[in-house]
This record gives sequence, structure tokens and C-alpha cells, in this order.
Amino acid sequence: MQVPHRPIGLESPDLTSARRARDLEHLEAGHVVDVLVIGGGITGCGVALDAASRGLDVALVEAHDLAFGTSRWSSKLVHGGLRYLAHGDIAVAWESAVERGYLMSRIAPHLIRPLPHVMPWGADLRERSLVRMGLAAADVLRMVARTPRGTLGRSRTLDAATALQLIPALNPSGVAGATAHWDGQLVDDARLVVAVARTAARYGARIVTRTPALDVSGAGARVRDDHGRSIDIHARNVIVATGVWTSVLDPQTHLTASRGSHVLLTPESLGHPRAALTVPVPGERSRYVFALPTREGFVIAGITDDEVSGALPDVPTAPDGDVTWILEHLSRALARPLTMADVIGTYAGLRPLVSTPGAPSADISRRHLVERRPEGHVVVTGGKLTTYRRMAEDAVNALGLGIPSVTTSLPLVGAQSRRTPVPAGMPRRLVERYGAEAPRVLAHAAGDRALTEPVASGVPTLGVEIVHAVRCEGARDVEDVVERRTRIALVPAHLERAGPRVAEIVESCR
Repeated sequence: MQVPHRPIGLESPDLTSARRARDLEHLEAGHVVDVLVIGGGITGCGVALDAASRGLDVALVEAHDLAFGTSRWSSKLVHGGLRYLAHGDIAVAWESAVERGYLMSRIAPHLIRPLPHVMPWGADLRERSLVRMGLAAADVLRMVARTPRGTLGRSRTLDAATALQLIPALNPSGVAGATAHWDGQLVDDARLVVAVARTAARYGARIVTRTPALDVSGAGARVRDDHGRSIDIHARNVIVATGVWTSVLDPQTHLTASRGSHVLLTPESLGHPRAALTVPVPGERSRYVFALPTREGFVIAGITDDEVSGALPDVPTAPDGDVTWILEHLSRALARPLTMADVIGTYAGLRPLVSTPGAPSADISRRHLVERRPEGHVVVTGGKLTTYRRMAEDAVNALGLGIPSVTTSLPLVGAQSRRTPVPAGMPRRLVERYGAEAPRVLAHAAGDRALTEPVASGVPTLGVEIVHAVRCEGARDVEDVVERRTRIALVPAHLERAGPRVAEIVESCR
């Protein structure tokens, strides 16, 4: 269906409470949008941005908050598909490498840093050879994808001493050497989602959270508003992007839900590593556990890949068995085995995998699905966080509107080079999390210098971040702030210490 192509005019990217109320009122009044997107995770927000930046009139509705579901429970990596190469899935590996290059060099360089990954060698010469071949192929993909050498270096071989310098907790008697390769690490996955949503808003998209869709068709959706009323939103095109919950609105979509559990470790437990550690899982083809140091201080360890059946929870948790499995397999490479005393938090996410029922979830391709249903709406699901932009482009292309996508070269709000100097007096944390918007975030402290301080001892989040979350990023309550805008809640001890101060600041912003 052809739609009028409207002139693109940039608006404020801020997701204020007043803007949300105005947008919802406009939709309730019967305005017909060109594209209605259902789902406020990374895929849905990516679809909203792709469509809005093509000049289309776009609205997005989300049942909860931005990044409420799977998008915030990732490993925080923007990776080039090394694992998929090992499985022979060249198409997914290539797509991952290309999209990683776009993200790190053009779209969101401020949110992603290059992180070295170290894989220690044992005595198995065949395993060494296979790893080297895989890394060589990954280097070729990086070059063909035109990712600059200055963004990600090529893989190399390390001697045992260098490997121990990077990861001091390694068992020296079990390290004959190691390989190292580079990949991208997000400062935070939920922050990427919010940045994509705000960029879509800059291009005119209406972003309406806390508005669940009750049913959909090719002509719109019935949703429930803040007051519990059912209203109809009218649209020329509808795209469903609700991830692992897609079948709730579209029973024709058959997915396998796979749980990926993670453990948060103290940096001391790995000797304050300067690189990520990758350890092969015995008896598994191209499956690994890893430990990823972060700028927040903790180390993210994972990941499981287990099929989940039955009713899916809104917020999954990591079972004790998953935590034990991660600790035991990671400990195989360490001088001191990890214990529960090293764990400061856990989380789990549910992957939407497009598959044939009965296939092991670890072996299912991470390809995405885009299909138009007989009712007229389009469904997009599957895939990976790294490839969200391509998924979004494919979904909007499926509408057949004849307007090309521009998102390969469209920077997100705040985008700037990682090499941009940090201004004097500017907290480095703000530059790493907000990029070019850091001065604006710091300006929230005008008249209250206490907002430039951490919200609690041992918690890196600054008070101005709380203000910015409420005034500019669509956070409507304390939960939105601690769970998805700042991630304070990832470490329960941090939430306990910071909760009262966060609540105080949120209340002051009302």
C-alpha cells in the first residue's frame, strides 16, 4: 500500500510525560498513522526509527516500558558472529559483522567500546588449529565488512605471560598460550534501546509506553490506555515486533524460547581482568562460557542456552542450576574455583528463536523472520541485538512502500567518536553513557551540585542521570529508572543503598 511521503522535520528527541499524553490523545482521536509498531524493545524501536526516518508517520505502543523484555537481558555485546562461523551459518555471521561495523563506526560509537577476548589454550593441538582458523575467518569478515582497523584490531596469538597479565585469575599451569580477538561491548543494552527510541522521536515517531495491544490487524490495533479503556488505533500498516511474546498477538508465529542466564561477579574474583575470558564447554561444538569486564565494575559471566516451555514470565530469572553451571565451567580455567560468594547478581533473558520444534536451542540459527500475515500485518522476530537495524529495515521493506532505508548512516542521539576529548570538569561516566549529550545531562545539576555526586556509596550512577531519565528519556517511575535507564537494580546491594536517594530525585522531578 502506497502512503504519502511527508517532509522530514527534526523534533526534540525528549520523551516527556507531556509529549506522551499528547501523542496518545492524538491517536485516540482517530488519527491514521502510516505505520503502527507494536513492541518497545530493540527491534520495535529500530522499526520505528527506520520508518520515521523514511518520512513515514509512525506510532509505537509498548505494553510496559522501553527495553522491558529481552533487549535488556543480553550479554551487552555487539559481536561479529564468530560462533555462527563455527556452525557454518555464514549468512548470519556476515550480517553480524556488517551491522557491528555500522554500529561501532556510524550509528552509536559512543555506546560501544572495543573489548579484547582471550581464549587460553590447553594441550589439544587440534582445538588450537580450529580456533585459529575460526579467528582468521572472522578477520576476513571484519575486513570485507569494511570495519576500520582502528575500530577493531585483528586477532593475534598471545604467550602465557601476556594472557596472565590480561586475566590474572587464570590457572598458570593450564595456560600454554592463548588467542585474542576483538569485539564490541555495549555500555548498556537498555541504553541503546532508549537511544534508538529517542532518535525515532526526533524524526516524529510517537512513542507510547504502558499501552498494551490487545489484538492487531492490517488496519490497526486495539490497545488499553492508562485508564483501562480499550481504544482503537488506526494505521495503514502494522508491524508486530514483540519478540518471544509474538504468538500472543500472532498465533501463526511459532518460536522456541531459549533462556540465557548470566551471573555478575566481583572484579576481584578474576583479578580485575583487562580482557574478556572465553572458555570452551567440553563436549559441545563451538559453545563457550565467558567473563566480560565492564565499566560498571562487575564482570558479566554466562551464558546458558536452554529451551523454555510453558507460560513465559514477563521477567525471567536465572535458576540456581544455571548459575552453578556457569561458575563450574568458567572455573575450569581459573587458579581458584568460583563460588557463590563471588556472585553479586544474576539475570536471564528469553531469546525468540525461529525454529522447527524439537531442535536443540543451542543449534538453532539466529536468523530473523519477517512475514506478512493474511490479516495484513507484518511480523518481525528472531535475530539478535546486533542485527536489530537490519531486521527493522527488512520489516519496513516488507510493507512494499518503495521508500529506501537510510539507517546505515543515521547516527543515534548523542553519537560521537570515542576519541572525542572529555571536556574539563565533565565526568567521564557521562561521556561514556550519553556521548554528545553529556553536557546537557550535567546541566541538570544547575542549582543543585549534589546531583553531580553518586546516588550512593559504591554505586557509580550520578544524580543527574536520574533527572535526565525522568525529564528526557520517558522514565515514569523509580522502577523505570533503576531497572532500565541506569541498571542500578542489576546488583541488589546497589539497589538497596541507592533506592531512597533515587526515589527522592524522581519525586523532585514530578
